[in-house]
Amino acid sequence: MAAVWTTGETWFRVPDTIGVWITGALPGPSVEAKDIALSYVSTLGTDGAANYALEFVGEGAAALGMEGRMTIANLAVETGAKTGLFPSDGETYRYLKGYGLDGCPPQTCGWEYTKEIEVDLGDLEPLIAVPPRVDTVRPVRDLEGTPIDQVFVGTCTNGRFEDLVRFASVLRGRKVAVRTIVVPASRSVLLAASRLGVVTTLIAAGCTIGVPGCGPCLGAHMGVIGEGEVCFSTANRNYRNRMGVGGEVYLGSVATAAATALSGAITSPEELYAN
Repeated sequence: MAAVWTTGETWFRVPDTIGVWITGALPGPSVEAKDIALSYVSTLGTDGAANYALEFVGEGAAALGMEGRMTIANLAVETGAKTGLFPSDGETYRYLKGYGLDGCPPQTCGWEYTKEIEVDLGDLEPLIAVPPRVDTVRPVRDLEGTPIDQVFVGTCTNGRFEDLVRFASVLRGRKVAVRTIVVPASRSVLLAASRLGVVTTLIAAGCTIGVPGCGPCLGAHMGVIGEGEVCFSTANRNYRNRMGVGGEVYLGSVATAAATALSGAITSPEELYAN
């Protein structure tokens, strides 16, 4: 701190990079960006990318929208990585223009990865992280029927407008079977969801809408689970006492959250979209 005060500067080591090749195409609506994220976290482990950066490349990565890219990059820290990056492209420029900003093409002069892993989207299925570790990942079908006390949709990982729209589209005209908390990631997300009727659909289905922000993800407010309760969450962390002392948290996608909320137990979204 004395050096910072004296010079007004600080120093950071530029990390080496692990290339995460996302290949192929998603097999259907039951598999989402969150499943891609859980797949690479499972491969690397919670400290497998410590002090590295992750760069997500390949035709599968390029085909993802900005919201999906944010979900995938968000979980980079769960592997110990310093950051998660996607190359700038047309999707990046489209997103920036929505905020009145202009993007500039990246300078491509070749790159070299310290390590490389692959996520083949063609082989991917709905996944779930089992408490108390984000990297303990299993197919949802292996845990079907596990009773759930609460479903939580939201946070920086899956609380964006696109996530709420997708969740509401499944719940429209139906009723949830368990306590279901939906927390928009930001005020702008809540305003958009209110203006376009998404909030009305969620409330009609029996959901409770929380104040924009983190919500119960870190045991802060509205939806904190109690001793012995089990929650299915779209957040990014599920270690012990994360969402309430003595509770357990399973992590998965918005699609799996919707199927689980309707049944009251862990349910694969493959069944949801098959009907």
